[in-house]
Amino acid sequence: MAKKDIFYKNYIYSISYDIVNFNATRDIVFLHGWGSNKEVMKSAFASHLEDFRHIYIDMPGFGNSNNDQVLCTQDYANIIQIFLDELDSKPEVIAGHSFGGKVATLLNPKYLVLLSSAGIVEEKPLDVKIKIALTKILGKLGLKEFTKIFRTKDASNMSQNMYETLKNVVNEDFSEVFANFSNTAVIFWGINDKATSLQSGKTIAKLIKHSTFNALGGDHYFFLKHSKFISEIIDGLD
Repeated sequence: MAKKDIFYKNYIYSISYDIVNFNATRDIVFLHGWGSNKEVMKSAFASHLEDFRHIYIDMPGFGNSNNDQVLCTQDYANIIQIFLDELDSKPEVIAGHSFGGKVATLLNPKYLVLLSSAGIVEEKPLDVKIKIALTKILGKLGLKEFTKIFRTKDASNMSQNMYETLKNVVNEDFSEVFANFSNTAVIFWGINDKATSLQSGKTIAKLIKHSTFNALGGDHYFFLKHSKFISEIIDGLD
């Protein structure tokens, strides 16, 4: 593991990263999903794609990378771009899982690999809508501390700034961003994904003009079981 300090909007972000196949001449970047880290991506792909130099990144606020600011997805993309510039990396391929898929799309690589990407705003269940409404009411009443009881299990241990960041990114509609992506995209999805629905994947595939879509067995982390197949497709990109 290595770290590199990145200066962005008057703050320093210490970005943790790993490089695999250091002497390869083609770069591929892996961006994890919300609540995850580079180790998940590394466990799936490090033993594949031997012709690529792999760059695995902990995005700010995850793994071993710090963050004490409230960010949106564009901020994440800007920080990662500065980081890649500091490494003198011009990645041919960027692969992003879930939230990382949104960041990857904004980075506009020659080849975009989406793994159950976030970015399509889906209808929320009634119980979630009620919790959101109650949270807003308590916030307006100055009782923000009590809103923590309505947070999901995954969000309950977040710092306040990361919780505010989550609220920013979860409601971003990336339909226009996907539609404006003009390079080649390869999209993979878990058939039984409950976090980002299969229909969302099909929608993204329709929005990105030059894309192919692959539905594979599994849930939101389907790529852990299908990394060899996904890597073979990436190896064939030209």
